Amino acid sequence: MPIPSTAAERRRAERAARSGGEPELEFAGGTPYARYGAIDTLLDLQRPRTAEPSETSFIIATQVMELLFSLLAEHWERAREAMERDDTAAAVAELRRGARVQDVLVSSWDLLADLSPTEFSRFRDALGDASGFQSHTYRRLEFLLGNTSAAMVRPHRGSPRARAELERAMEEPGLYDAALGLLARRGLPVPDEALRRDRTRPYAEHPGVREAWARVYADDTPGNDLFVLAEALLDTAERVTRWRQRHLAAVKRSMGAKPGTGGSNGLRWLAANAAEDVFPELWSLRTEL
Repeated sequence: MPIPSTAAERRRAERAARSGGEPELEFAGGTPYARYGAIDTLLDLQRPRTAEPSETSFIIATQVMELLFSLLAEHWERAREAMERDDTAAAVAELRRGARVQDVLVSSWDLLADLSPTEFSRFRDALGDASGFQSHTYRRLEFLLGNTSAAMVRPHRGSPRARAELERAMEEPGLYDAALGLLARRGLPVPDEALRRDRTRPYAEHPGVREAWARVYADDTPGNDLFVLAEALLDTAERVTRWRQRHLAAVKRSMGAKPGTGGSNGLRWLAANAAEDVFPELWSLRTEL
């Protein structure tokens, strides 16, 4: 039997010995589990505004996605920092952890997969002008992907915390910026205009960047850490597209082509967004390889 190495482990071992391995059932106040996870607060956050039962599913799906957006941003930021210090192994590990989060995000649309137009219409007016387009945690992810835009900060001018997070995300390199910087430090011909792009605008595809990645793909052996990184980035990009497509399908099923609650043209806007490739040169070079 292993010897407990910390005071906390010793206390747990002593308690297990006293109880014969049975779980503790008596606690002063709430359980430690509820306190640690703020469970009472979490379960108090579902506040439907109508009597329509499916509204609860809609609220919970929204809240789950927001939590996952925040977790995914942490993985992507650590991946970016790893690339900036030339640690490709750590960057790939973080991208792969992020990919697991993305898989859960994609499957979270299952919570709303059978929301019918009649069900949605019974609580849609209660949303008012609220729209997922206004999510600053999702916008932070888009900025990390290179889809930066000064205009997209404007909806959050009245929220100092959200505005500060997005302004910082727009100023800092995104995932792809960090990857291109790494390629340049390795001697690959990444164009200066791609390395010093205007981050108040979305990243634009560049043939010179495609050529740099083509040189990486010329050696597709596992020992080429840049090739492994490129494929991990593409795994990330593909999952972004899957999430956007599931979003599009969920909206098409629940409300068709009606205007969005946030003022967009709804389905058409989502379709255009889903058609945009993330890290475009990693996709377009495949035609040439």
